[in-house]
Formats: sequence, structure tokens, C-alpha cells
Amino acid sequence: MIALLAEVPAAFIAVALLVGLLVGSFLNVVIHRLPRMLERAWRAECAALDGATASGAVQAPAAPPARYDLITPRSACPACHAPILARHNIPVVSWLALRGRCAHCAAPISPRYPLVEAATGALTALVAWKFGFGLPALFAMFITWTLIAAALIDLEHQLLPDVLTLPLLWSGLLASLLPLPSAAASLPVDPRSAILGAAAGYLSLWCVYHLFRLATGKEGMGYGDFKLLGALGAWLGWPMLLPIIIASAAVGALTGVALILLRRHDRGVPIPFGPFLAAAGWLALMWGPEWVAGYLALFRP
Repeated sequence: MIALLAEVPAAFIAVALLVGLLVGSFLNVVIHRLPRMLERAWRAECAALDGATASGAVQAPAAPPARYDLITPRSACPACHAPILARHNIPVVSWLALRGRCAHCAAPISPRYPLVEAATGALTALVAWKFGFGLPALFAMFITWTLIAAALIDLEHQLLPDVLTLPLLWSGLLASLLPLPSAAASLPVDPRSAILGAAAGYLSLWCVYHLFRLATGKEGMGYGDFKLLGALGAWLGWPMLLPIIIASAAVGALTGVALILLRRHDRGVPIPFGPFLAAAGWLALMWGPEWVAGYLALFRP
């Protein structure tokens, strides 16, 4: 099977598409549950602190809440709370077969779920096409899946969880210690480029954040943005940071202006920057070296 995937690019792309659809289904769970898991943990910490300090003595612990994580409880309809059967949880196909409604109560199911599954499958297949069979493709798929989850969570909750950004950063640094599969491979980058990329990515937005705060008295972005750019720098190397920043800032500014002009967004409401960073980072992952080579070619005699 492995030999077939290595020798037949179409087979590898097809398998990547199927794997991406399955991963997309899991990412829907991550996107929905991870912010709620973090909120539950924060509330529990605050309640424990209040209980310990309110009367100056530690109170008896309350009964532990029901388990809630990425595995338990089973996925259920948000309207009738009926568990979703396996045959009703096939990526994209089940949603289409049920016409976007719950099999038990016929309540509408958000089209976000099949869209995330389809997008994850398509992007995973593109990664397989671009990188071919091998370790760089697996790295690129992992980056792609993490960016999808981080971008959609930030879009909905204005939150980039450390549980996503920090593993992405550290895995990029550790992967840089592996021998390069070939001279032409773009993943992983060498340790020097990865370390400089992680440090420069974090510190660049950290400086922008503090300069903006000094100038306006407001916070222009969150610390999760620093960590996400640092993670992209760890995987893609420091030369990719400037194209990522320019592309994400330009698209973010245009999106903000368009939303304001269309009166779909209040000027006082912040727009999360993480989705733009994630999109620019993924494009740099796929075609960043070509961008840099094409730009430098403009200045050659």
C-alpha cells in the first residue's frame, strides 16, 4: 500500500482527500468544543479561588462536573440532544443525504460542518499534490489542519488557544532537527532558520502590539497572534515572515474596510487577525519559496 502511494501520485492524492474529510469531521468537534472546554476550566479555577478566599478557609470541593472533552460526550443534535449515529456522521455525505437536518427532529444543521469537512479534504489533497508522498507532506498536512482549527476558533471566539499554537511552534522547532529529506524539500527548514523564524515572528508582532498600545491606548491584537506567527516562522523559516505579515495585513485591512462599507461590521468591534495570519501562512507554506524567488528576480540585472 505504501509503495502504491509513493509510486502513484493520484492514489496518494485520493487517500489524502479521504483522510482530510475524516480529519475535517474531527476538526468540527475541536472547533466547537475546545473553547468551551477552556471556558469550563477557567470557570472551575475561578470558583476554586473564590471558595478558598471568600471565608479565608478552603471549602469542601463541589461535585465534579460531567466529563466534557473532545471524546466525551458523544456528538448530539443541539436541538433534541439525540446522539448522532455513525451512519449519520459520514463527512459531507450524511449532511447532503439528510438535506442539512437532524435525522431525529428535523432541526436544521449548520452548513459550517460540511464546509469545514470539504475544505479540509480539499486543502489536504492540495498539500498531497504539491509535496508528493513523503515526510514533508505529512508535516504540511499537520500544519494545515492546525491552521484550520485555529482560524475558525479565532473567527468565532477571538481566541487562539495555546493548546494549538504552542504545539505547532514546538513541533516546528523539533522537526528542524531532523535530516532534510532532500535538498529541494521546503519542510522542515534548518534549525537556524526555524529558531530565528520563531523568535522574529513572535517579537515582531509583540513590538507592533506595544507600539500600537502606546500610541492609541488600545490593544490591537492578542498574544495568540504572536504565538501563531512564531509557529509559522518555526516551520517556514524567517524569510517567509515578511510575506506572511504583508499578505495578512493587506487582506485584513481590505476585509475590514469592505465590512464597514457594507455596514456589516461596527468600527468599534475588533476583527480577529488570526484567520488572516493562518490563510497567509498556508499560502506561504504552499507557494512561499516561489513568491520570494519571483520577487528577488525582479531586482536581478
